[in-house]
Amino acid sequence: MHEILLKTAPQSETQENWALFLDFDGTLVDIVERPDAVFVDPALPKVLAELETRLGGALAVISGRPIAFLDARLGEHRFDIAGLHGLEHRIGGHLFLCDPDDHPRLREMVDRLQTVFRPKPGILIEDKGCSVAIHWRLAPIERDFVHATVHAALEALGSDYRVQFGKAVAEILPSAAGKGKVIEKFLQQAPYRGRRPVFIGDDLTDENGFRTVNAMGGFSVRIGAGETVAHERLGSPAELRHSLSVWAEGGSFPFQGGN
Repeated sequence: MHEILLKTAPQSETQENWALFLDFDGTLVDIVERPDAVFVDPALPKVLAELETRLGGALAVISGRPIAFLDARLGEHRFDIAGLHGLEHRIGGHLFLCDPDDHPRLREMVDRLQTVFRPKPGILIEDKGCSVAIHWRLAPIERDFVHATVHAALEALGSDYRVQFGKAVAEILPSAAGKGKVIEKFLQQAPYRGRRPVFIGDDLTDENGFRTVNAMGGFSVRIGAGETVAHERLGSPAELRHSLSVWAEGGSFPFQGGN
C-alpha cells in the first residue's frame, strides 16, 4: 500500500476525466462519539464547490447520513449527493427520497429496538427513517449484545434487509442499498458518464464502493487504518481536506497511483 503523495507535476489525466465521490463521516469530517455532534471545517463547503466547478460538476457526496442532515452542514450550495447508502439521492437538482412508510416492518422493528436498548446506557439509536443505526462507541462493552440483537432483528425482518457494520456501529437497511450501486447509478448520467470514478472513504461501509470503482478501472482511497481493497491510503480527514483544497485551487490529481 503506497502512501498518498500530493502531486504538482502535470498528469496524463485532465480534470474532465475524473468523477469524484466522497464519503462524509471519517472522510471529509472526523468521527465523533455522538453522530449529531459532527463538526464541519468552515472552509470545506467552499473547497468542495470550487472542486465541483473544476470537475465540470462531477462531484458527489456518498454517505450513510440522510440528505437533509448533510445539506444542513454543507452550506447553501446543493451538491449532488446520495444519502442512506444510496436509498435517496440528488443529481442535477432532481431529488429522490426514500419514504419510511414503504418500510412498515422496519418501522416496527425500530420501536422494538428502542425498547431493547433503552436500559443500556451509552448505546445510541439513530433512526434514519428508511434505516436504523445502532452506535456503541460510548459503550464498547456492549458490542456483543448489539451484534446478537441486530442479527435477531434481521432474522425477524427477512431477506429484504441486511446489516452494514462500521466503526462501532451496526446499521439495518434495505438489501437494495449500497454505495457501489449508487455510484454506478451516478456514472450512467451526465456529467459523470464516461469519466473515471474516484471514491474516497474510511470504513467497512465504503469497501463496497471501492470494489465497484476498482472493477470499473477507477481509483480508490482509504482514509485511516484498516484492511482495504482501496488503491491508496491517506492518514486523516484533515490531510484529505488539504489535498482537495490544493486540487480545487488548480493543482493536479493529488494521488500518486491515479495516472
